[in-house]
Amino acid sequence: MSEVAPIDIRGLRKTYGALRRAKRIEALRGIDLEVRPGEIFGLLGPNGAGKTTLVKILLGIARPSGGEARLLGRPAGDPRARREVGYLPENIRFPDFLDAEGALHYLGRLSRLSAADRARAVPAALEQVGLLDRRRSKVRTFSKGMIQRLGLAQALLHRPRLVVLDEPTDGVDPIGRKEIRDVLVRLRQDGATVFLNSHLLSEVERVCDRVAILDRGRVLRIGSVGALTRRGNRCRIAVEGDPGTAAAALGPLADVAGGAVEVEAPTTAALNEAIDRLRAAGVLITEVRAVTASLEDVFLDVVEHGREGTP
Repeated sequence: MSEVAPIDIRGLRKTYGALRRAKRIEALRGIDLEVRPGEIFGLLGPNGAGKTTLVKILLGIARPSGGEARLLGRPAGDPRARREVGYLPENIRFPDFLDAEGALHYLGRLSRLSAADRARAVPAALEQVGLLDRRRSKVRTFSKGMIQRLGLAQALLHRPRLVVLDEPTDGVDPIGRKEIRDVLVRLRQDGATVFLNSHLLSEVERVCDRVAILDRGRVLRIGSVGALTRRGNRCRIAVEGDPGTAAAALGPLADVAGGAVEVEAPTTAALNEAIDRLRAAGVLITEVRAVTASLEDVFLDVVEHGREGTP
Protein backbone atom coordinates (compact mmCIF):
# COMPACT_ATOMS: atom_id res chain seq x y z
CA MET A 1 0.00 0.00 0.00
CA SER A 2 1.34 3.46 -0.89
CA GLU A 3 1.98 5.94 1.89
CA VAL A 4 -0.78 8.46 2.58
CA ALA A 5 -0.14 11.96 1.21
CA PRO A 6 0.52 14.35 4.13
CA ILE A 7 -1.57 17.01 2.35
CA ASP A 8 -4.27 16.14 -0.20
CA ILE A 9 -6.50 18.92 -1.54
CA ARG A 10 -9.28 18.42 -4.10
CA GLY A 11 -11.43 21.20 -5.53
CA LEU A 12 -10.93 23.38 -2.45
CA ARG A 13 -12.93 26.62 -2.42
CA LYS A 14 -13.31 29.41 0.10
CA THR A 15 -15.64 32.38 -0.34
CA TYR A 16 -15.99 35.27 2.08
CA GLY A 17 -19.01 37.54 2.27
CA ALA A 18 -21.51 35.06 0.83
CA LEU A 19 -23.80 35.18 3.87
CA ARG A 20 -23.51 38.83 4.87
CA ARG A 21 -24.75 40.72 1.80
CA ALA A 22 -21.16 41.82 1.36
CA LYS A 23 -19.12 41.67 -1.78
CA ARG A 24 -18.15 38.07 -2.40
CA ILE A 25 -14.42 37.40 -2.20
CA GLU A 26 -13.21 34.12 -3.65
CA ALA A 27 -10.07 33.45 -1.66
CA LEU A 28 -9.67 29.95 -3.11
CA ARG A 29 -11.17 28.85 -6.42
CA GLY A 30 -10.99 25.09 -6.86
CA ILE A 31 -7.52 24.20 -5.59
CA ASP A 32 -6.06 20.77 -6.39
CA LEU A 33 -2.79 20.05 -4.61
CA GLU A 34 -0.96 17.02 -3.24
CA VAL A 35 2.15 17.10 -1.07
CA ARG A 36 4.15 13.87 -1.15
CA PRO A 37 5.62 12.12 1.88
CA GLY A 38 9.14 13.20 2.77
CA GLU A 39 9.39 16.24 0.50
CA ILE A 40 9.92 19.93 1.14
CA PHE A 41 7.10 21.71 -0.65
CA GLY A 42 6.98 25.48 -1.17
CA LEU A 43 3.80 27.53 -1.61
CA LEU A 44 4.48 30.81 -3.40
CA GLY A 45 2.20 33.71 -4.17
CA PRO A 46 1.82 37.48 -3.89
CA ASN A 47 -0.05 39.09 -1.01
CA GLY A 48 -3.74 38.23 -1.27
CA ALA A 49 -3.13 35.08 -3.31
CA GLY A 50 -4.89 32.86 -0.76
CA LYS A 51 -1.87 31.25 0.92
CA THR A 52 -2.89 32.10 4.49
CA THR A 53 -6.48 30.99 3.87
CA LEU A 54 -5.21 27.66 2.57
CA VAL A 55 -3.04 27.09 5.66
CA LYS A 56 -5.91 28.07 7.98
CA ILE A 57 -8.17 25.50 6.34
CA LEU A 58 -5.51 22.80 6.63
CA LEU A 59 -5.11 23.50 10.34
CA GLY A 60 -8.84 23.73 11.07
CA ILE A 61 -8.75 27.47 11.80
CA ALA A 62 -11.10 28.19 8.88
CA ARG A 63 -13.68 26.06 7.07
CA PRO A 64 -13.84 25.65 3.30
CA SER A 65 -16.88 26.63 1.23
CA GLY A 66 -16.47 23.55 -0.93
CA GLY A 67 -14.11 20.77 -1.93
CA GLU A 68 -12.00 18.65 0.37
CA ALA A 69 -8.73 18.99 2.25
CA ARG A 70 -7.10 16.07 4.05
CA LEU A 71 -4.18 16.13 6.44
CA LEU A 72 -2.23 12.91 7.01
CA GLY A 73 -5.19 10.93 5.69
CA ARG A 74 -7.80 12.63 7.88
CA PRO A 75 -10.15 15.56 7.22
CA ALA A 76 -8.43 18.91 7.74
CA GLY A 77 -9.08 20.16 11.24
CA ASP A 78 -9.36 16.67 12.76
CA PRO A 79 -7.57 16.89 16.15
CA ARG A 80 -5.98 13.47 15.57
CA ALA A 81 -4.24 14.80 12.46
CA ARG A 82 -3.17 18.05 14.12
CA ARG A 83 -1.35 16.12 16.85
CA GLU A 84 1.20 15.09 14.26
CA VAL A 85 1.68 18.57 12.78
CA GLY A 86 4.22 21.17 13.83
CA TYR A 87 3.24 24.76 12.96
CA LEU A 88 5.22 27.98 12.84
CA PRO A 89 2.86 30.92 12.20
CA GLU A 90 3.99 34.21 10.76
CA ASN A 91 4.93 36.78 13.43
CA ILE A 92 4.95 34.27 16.29
CA ARG A 93 5.07 35.75 19.80
CA PHE A 94 6.20 34.36 23.16
CA PRO A 95 5.77 35.66 26.73
CA ASP A 96 8.85 37.87 26.86
CA PHE A 97 9.48 37.36 30.60
CA LEU A 98 10.30 33.70 29.97
CA ASP A 99 13.66 32.43 28.85
CA ALA A 100 13.93 30.29 25.69
CA GLU A 101 13.90 27.04 27.63
CA GLY A 102 10.93 28.12 29.74
CA ALA A 103 8.96 29.22 26.67
CA LEU A 104 9.35 25.78 25.09
CA HIS A 105 8.41 23.99 28.33
CA TYR A 106 5.32 26.20 28.56
CA LEU A 107 4.25 25.38 25.00
CA GLY A 108 5.14 21.72 25.51
CA ARG A 109 2.76 21.57 28.47
CA LEU A 110 0.01 23.11 26.35
CA SER A 111 0.67 20.31 23.84
CA ARG A 112 0.36 17.76 26.66
CA LEU A 113 3.95 16.60 26.47
CA SER A 114 5.00 14.87 29.66
CA ALA A 115 7.79 16.28 31.84
CA ALA A 116 10.07 13.44 30.73
CA ASP A 117 9.33 14.10 27.05
CA ARG A 118 9.93 17.83 27.49
CA ALA A 119 13.23 17.21 29.30
CA ARG A 120 14.43 15.40 26.18
CA ALA A 121 12.71 17.46 23.50
CA VAL A 122 13.41 21.03 24.64
CA PRO A 123 17.24 20.95 24.55
CA ALA A 124 17.16 18.88 21.34
CA ALA A 125 14.92 21.43 19.60
CA LEU A 126 17.03 24.36 20.80
CA GLU A 127 20.16 22.66 19.52
CA GLN A 128 18.50 22.00 16.15
CA VAL A 129 17.91 25.71 15.59
CA GLY A 130 21.21 26.91 17.07
CA LEU A 131 19.83 28.40 20.29
CA LEU A 132 21.06 25.93 22.91
CA ASP A 133 23.67 28.37 24.19
CA ARG A 134 20.90 30.99 24.68
CA ARG A 135 18.48 28.66 26.48
CA ARG A 136 18.59 30.79 29.67
CA SER A 137 18.29 34.13 27.88
CA LYS A 138 15.04 36.05 28.22
CA VAL A 139 12.88 36.15 25.12
CA ARG A 140 12.71 39.95 25.43
CA THR A 141 16.42 40.09 24.53
CA PHE A 142 15.98 38.13 21.31
CA SER A 143 16.20 39.65 17.83
CA LYS A 144 13.44 38.98 15.31
CA GLY A 145 15.56 36.31 13.69
CA MET A 146 16.12 34.57 17.02
CA ILE A 147 12.38 34.66 17.71
CA GLN A 148 11.83 32.94 14.36
CA ARG A 149 14.33 30.24 15.28
CA LEU A 150 12.66 29.76 18.64
CA GLY A 151 9.35 29.48 16.81
CA LEU A 152 10.78 26.75 14.64
CA ALA A 153 12.01 24.96 17.75
CA GLN A 154 8.49 24.90 19.24
CA ALA A 155 7.16 23.45 15.98
CA LEU A 156 9.62 20.55 16.28
CA LEU A 157 9.10 19.69 19.96
CA HIS A 158 6.88 16.66 19.43
CA ARG A 159 8.75 15.25 16.39
CA PRO A 160 5.87 15.90 13.96
CA ARG A 161 5.34 13.97 10.71
CA LEU A 162 4.32 17.19 8.94
CA VAL A 163 5.80 20.64 9.58
CA VAL A 164 3.90 23.71 8.30
CA LEU A 165 5.98 26.89 8.23
CA ASP A 166 4.80 30.42 7.43
CA GLU A 167 7.75 32.65 6.45
CA PRO A 168 10.28 30.67 8.52
CA THR A 169 13.30 32.79 7.53
CA ASP A 170 11.62 36.20 7.84
CA GLY A 171 14.02 38.56 9.62
CA VAL A 172 16.73 35.92 9.96
CA ASP A 173 20.31 36.81 9.04
CA PRO A 174 22.18 34.82 6.34
CA ILE A 175 23.86 32.52 8.87
CA GLY A 176 20.54 31.86 10.57
CA ARG A 177 18.85 31.19 7.21
CA LYS A 178 21.46 28.57 6.38
CA GLU A 179 20.97 26.96 9.78
CA ILE A 180 17.21 26.80 9.18
CA ARG A 181 17.76 25.33 5.70
CA ASP A 182 19.97 22.68 7.26
CA VAL A 183 17.23 21.86 9.79
CA LEU A 184 14.67 21.45 7.00
CA VAL A 185 16.98 19.14 5.06
CA ARG A 186 17.55 17.01 8.18
CA LEU A 187 13.79 16.81 8.73
CA ARG A 188 13.38 15.50 5.19
CA GLN A 189 16.18 12.99 5.75
CA ASP A 190 14.40 11.78 8.89
CA GLY A 191 11.22 11.18 6.89
CA ALA A 192 9.20 14.28 7.86
CA THR A 193 7.33 16.39 5.30
CA VAL A 194 7.75 20.18 5.22
CA PHE A 195 5.17 22.59 3.77
CA LEU A 196 6.27 26.22 3.74
CA ASN A 197 5.16 29.65 2.61
CA SER A 198 7.88 32.14 1.85
CA HIS A 199 8.47 35.39 0.00
CA LEU A 200 12.23 34.70 -0.10
CA LEU A 201 12.28 32.90 -3.43
CA SER A 202 16.03 32.33 -3.34
CA GLU A 203 15.56 30.33 -0.12
CA VAL A 204 12.72 28.31 -1.63
CA GLU A 205 14.81 27.61 -4.72
CA ARG A 206 17.64 26.22 -2.58
CA VAL A 207 15.65 23.91 -0.33
CA CYS A 208 12.34 22.87 -1.92
CA ASP A 209 11.77 19.72 -3.96
CA ARG A 210 8.57 21.07 -5.56
CA VAL A 211 6.69 24.36 -5.49
CA ALA A 212 3.24 25.65 -6.36
CA ILE A 213 2.56 29.20 -7.51
CA LEU A 214 -0.77 30.50 -6.20
CA ASP A 215 -2.44 33.70 -7.36
CA ARG A 216 -6.00 35.00 -6.93
CA GLY A 217 -7.11 31.73 -5.43
CA ARG A 218 -5.82 29.49 -8.24
CA VAL A 219 -2.76 27.27 -8.59
CA LEU A 220 -1.11 28.61 -11.74
CA ARG A 221 1.90 26.32 -11.84
CA ILE A 222 3.21 23.33 -9.90
CA GLY A 223 6.32 21.24 -10.35
CA SER A 224 9.90 20.64 -9.32
CA VAL A 225 12.18 23.66 -9.06
CA GLY A 226 14.30 22.25 -11.90
CA ALA A 227 11.32 21.76 -14.21
CA LEU A 228 9.89 25.21 -13.48
CA THR A 229 13.15 27.08 -14.01
CA ARG A 230 14.44 25.27 -17.09
CA ARG A 231 14.26 27.36 -20.25
CA GLY A 232 13.03 25.00 -22.92
CA ASN A 233 15.64 22.58 -24.26
CA ARG A 234 18.61 24.93 -24.33
CA CYS A 235 21.95 23.82 -22.90
CA ARG A 236 24.94 25.93 -21.94
CA ILE A 237 28.36 24.54 -22.86
CA ALA A 238 31.35 26.27 -21.27
CA VAL A 239 34.62 25.88 -23.19
CA GLU A 240 38.25 26.86 -22.91
CA GLY A 241 39.31 29.68 -25.19
CA ASP A 242 37.11 31.63 -27.59
CA PRO A 243 33.43 30.50 -27.42
CA GLY A 244 33.02 31.87 -30.94
CA THR A 245 35.07 28.95 -32.22
CA ALA A 246 32.65 26.56 -30.50
CA ALA A 247 29.64 28.38 -31.92
CA ALA A 248 31.09 28.15 -35.43
CA ALA A 249 31.56 24.39 -35.02
CA LEU A 250 27.91 23.97 -33.98
CA GLY A 251 26.39 26.03 -36.77
CA PRO A 252 23.59 28.62 -36.89
CA LEU A 253 21.56 27.21 -33.99
CA ALA A 254 24.30 28.02 -31.47
CA ASP A 255 24.65 31.37 -29.68
CA VAL A 256 27.48 32.88 -27.66
CA ALA A 257 26.24 34.01 -24.26
CA GLY A 258 28.20 35.00 -21.16
CA GLY A 259 31.50 33.51 -22.30
CA ALA A 260 29.95 30.17 -23.25
CA VAL A 261 27.95 28.70 -26.11
CA GLU A 262 24.24 27.88 -25.92
CA VAL A 263 22.56 25.36 -28.17
CA GLU A 264 19.08 23.87 -28.57
CA ALA A 265 19.17 20.20 -27.50
CA PRO A 266 15.66 18.70 -27.38
CA THR A 267 17.02 15.16 -26.84
CA THR A 268 20.03 13.48 -25.24
CA ALA A 269 21.10 12.37 -28.70
CA ALA A 270 21.09 15.98 -29.95
CA LEU A 271 23.21 17.10 -27.00
CA ASN A 272 25.71 14.29 -27.59
CA GLU A 273 25.90 15.22 -31.27
CA ALA A 274 26.77 18.82 -30.31
CA ILE A 275 29.46 17.61 -27.92
CA ASP A 276 30.90 15.31 -30.60
CA ARG A 277 31.10 18.24 -33.04
CA LEU A 278 32.98 20.34 -30.50
CA ARG A 279 35.45 17.55 -29.76
CA ALA A 280 36.00 16.98 -33.48
CA ALA A 281 36.84 20.68 -33.79
CA GLY A 282 39.37 20.39 -30.97
CA VAL A 283 37.31 22.43 -28.48
CA LEU A 284 37.89 21.63 -24.78
CA ILE A 285 34.60 21.44 -22.85
CA THR A 286 34.64 22.48 -19.17
CA GLU A 287 30.93 22.35 -18.27
CA VAL A 288 27.57 21.29 -19.69
CA ARG A 289 24.30 22.28 -18.01
CA ALA A 290 20.73 23.20 -18.78
CA VAL A 291 19.94 26.88 -19.28
CA THR A 292 17.68 27.99 -16.44
CA ALA A 293 15.92 31.09 -15.19
CA SER A 294 15.77 32.09 -11.55
CA LEU A 295 12.68 31.02 -9.63
CA GLU A 296 11.96 34.72 -9.07
CA ASP A 297 11.87 35.33 -12.85
CA VAL A 298 9.54 32.35 -13.32
CA PHE A 299 7.29 33.52 -10.48
CA LEU A 300 6.98 37.05 -11.85
CA ASP A 301 6.28 35.79 -15.37
CA VAL A 302 3.63 33.30 -14.25
CA VAL A 303 1.82 35.78 -11.98
CA GLU A 304 1.96 38.59 -14.53
CA HIS A 305 0.52 36.47 -17.34
CA GLY A 306 -1.70 34.17 -15.27
CA ARG A 307 -0.29 31.07 -16.92
CA GLU A 308 -1.55 27.76 -15.61
CA GLY A 309 0.18 24.45 -16.12
CA THR A 310 2.37 21.67 -14.76
CA PRO A 311 5.84 21.15 -16.28
